[in-house]
Amino acid sequence: MNQLTEPSFSKAEFGDNFVWGVATAAFQIEGAARTDGRAPSIWDTFCEKEGAIADGSDVLIACDHYNRLEEDLNHIAGLGVNAYRFSVSWSRVQPRGDGPWNEKGFDFYDRLISGLEQRGIQAHLTLFHWDLPQALDDRGGWLNDEAMDCFVVYAQEICRRFGHRLASICTFNEPWVISILGYEQGVFAPGIKDRSVAMQVAHNILVTHGRAMRAIREVTPDLSAGIVLNMSPIYPASDDPADVEKAKIDDGLIVRWYMDAIYHGRYPADVITYLGADGPMIKETDMTDISEPVDFVGVNYYTRNFSSTGNPWDVTSTGNQVTDMGWEVYPDGLCELLCRLNDDYNVGKLMVTENGAAFKDVLEDGQINDIERQSYIQSHISATLEARHRGVPVEGYFVWSLLDNFEWASGYEKRFGIIHVDYESLERTPKASSLWLTEYLSGES
Repeated sequence: MNQLTEPSFSKAEFGDNFVWGVATAAFQIEGAARTDGRAPSIWDTFCEKEGAIADGSDVLIACDHYNRLEEDLNHIAGLGVNAYRFSVSWSRVQPRGDGPWNEKGFDFYDRLISGLEQRGIQAHLTLFHWDLPQALDDRGGWLNDEAMDCFVVYAQEICRRFGHRLASICTFNEPWVISILGYEQGVFAPGIKDRSVAMQVAHNILVTHGRAMRAIREVTPDLSAGIVLNMSPIYPASDDPADVEKAKIDDGLIVRWYMDAIYHGRYPADVITYLGADGPMIKETDMTDISEPVDFVGVNYYTRNFSSTGNPWDVTSTGNQVTDMGWEVYPDGLCELLCRLNDDYNVGKLMVTENGAAFKDVLEDGQINDIERQSYIQSHISATLEARHRGVPVEGYFVWSLLDNFEWASGYEKRFGIIHVDYESLERTPKASSLWLTEYLSGES
């Protein structure tokens, strides 16, 4: 098996209290989509849409995590991490998004959290990782005040049942993806293509986040609570003033729209001007709700981006490695982003809540020598450490993902896991990247 040069940085440099974890999302791994009272989400419906999923797949089985929970918990423990980030399927615990709770659904998450407790692993819970109950979407979804109110009740109930057993909770995972890919570009559920709708959804989700933050603190005042945002440094593709201006606006849409609203209680003026009539309707108390203080911001980072008004930027032009998603491998961008967030917003605490890469893994003689993924993880851990050396309060790093899984519109064609999943037999096989991580966290690497 090929070997990488061992990293020059050790786990000890991060300190004893640093959070090391792996991350997943309910819809992508649980399966059991029609089991024990779970109802459809918008993603179940989207999977039924002709051509929506690259390989025409669904999540009726997925990784069957629902039935293989103990096995997967043992894999997590075997890695040597001290934390696990997972999401709750809202329609599993409350099928309609309002009304009766589903105790069988709650029983699953109780067993999950108990299993983590038994293994000495922190539970980091995400309330919403894109799978809105279809019944709520049928009544207007995120454009309807009802869904916003229901989410607050859902957040309270999760905290009432589990809050005292969690290390952290986040309200939403990647609201940019929810709104832009789901409601403007239409490539994610629910498949709408309307910029004005997308921006209203982006705003309503942030309002809901702020209201949920208050609700969480009413039930569990000592629980660390925040939001998880996907962010990237944005560069102009050339010195052309049009590209420079577009890069500024694109940065405003993916970074400043969320961070300015949460930390400054306002949206970027240049982005509001750019949106024009497509800007959201903002009620009098909305920005106060949105700027409810957070305990942390989770940062999901995969690559950097370039903006161009002409031909799309050629991802191969820098000569850097490109992943199976077509994303450039650029670890320096993670350090740059973390430092920028600290400088511009004086954040109290940052967590790298997702970081990983898809590559075309090959299973040979029962082994997956994913040296490219191993290199990716090493280099981004190093970038995280560099940010800490520069004074950035980044206190955790989570690898995406524990398992190969349903990669949304890509179906099962893209593999991010550090543990391989055979989708026929559902057998789990640790990859070289997971074996390296185990060695690193044990202090042996």
